[in-house]
Amino acid sequence: MRAKKAWHLGLLPAAMITVGMAVIMAAGMAVSGFGDTASASEGDLSETCISEKTVSGAGISDEAVLEGGAMTETEQVYLDESWEWASNSAVHSGCAILYRCGVEADAAEKKNVTVCVNAGHGCAGGGNYQTLSHPDGTPKITGGTNANGAVYSTAISTGMEFMDGTSEASVTLMVAQELKDKLLEDGYDVLMIRDGEDVQLDNIARTLIANHCADLHVAIHFDGTQTDKGAYFCSVPEDTSYRTMEPVASCWEKHMALGQSLLQGLTENGFWLFDGGAMPTDLTQTSYSTIPSVDIELGDRASDHTANACERYAQALKDGIDLYVTS
Repeated sequence: MRAKKAWHLGLLPAAMITVGMAVIMAAGMAVSGFGDTASASEGDLSETCISEKTVSGAGISDEAVLEGGAMTETEQVYLDESWEWASNSAVHSGCAILYRCGVEADAAEKKNVTVCVNAGHGCAGGGNYQTLSHPDGTPKITGGTNANGAVYSTAISTGMEFMDGTSEASVTLMVAQELKDKLLEDGYDVLMIRDGEDVQLDNIARTLIANHCADLHVAIHFDGTQTDKGAYFCSVPEDTSYRTMEPVASCWEKHMALGQSLLQGLTENGFWLFDGGAMPTDLTQTSYSTIPSVDIELGDRASDHTANACERYAQALKDGIDLYVTS
């Protein structure tokens, strides 16, 4: 059974010291850094991607769940207001959860790769805010949830309902949690943007947390049509102005490669694709991502969303992630 150790506000280890919004891990704790964060071996003092608003007291929470034989530590990750483009976020009071796969993982060895799993939607009230579509303030070049030409986009939408009334947010969470378990069992670390019904993080906040704390970012969605159309990913539009805008210019080829790997995982697990599997879309997520990042649409309002289907979606995504990481 895997042991989970939760680090809560006011219940962080004594070895953690806050400086502003950053948390420093003192000697004796190994830290892996990603994106713009540092990497520290045992005995070093290094800044991590973990941000806590306030920290007091000492000791580790005694809350633990045993699962599988491997130890997984969980850490809360907040948006750091010093990060580039953080001021563009409108909703960021919530936190993501970083699951660190322990040395006793079921896998032969740790992958030393952190996957951001972003269960789409699930941010109450997020649709009441608007945020810049692009970091540089230029307008969107395709339509979607927001219109072509929009300088400001909905901070995060509510999502749709399946034909039986089930919310998209609840199904994306089911898939995300299945995927989390599969990744942890195979030696990955997992950054869960949303690990419950709601997290107060808009699309910009989610993307920036992924940029700073993960190696790749997979956002899980379903389309609003009702034809059981199949899966596709939101590919990077073939528009010169968009593909030369940073950070898109530095990352769009990686986004495309990750998307293709996810499609291969889906087809190899028996899922069909919509119109070749790629739909050019100017997304807030893509526009702000500095790591390989994909919005994958697994189906639509008429698609199977039973527990069994969610497990199959998760396995397909896991296989696609494996393909990308090993390519």
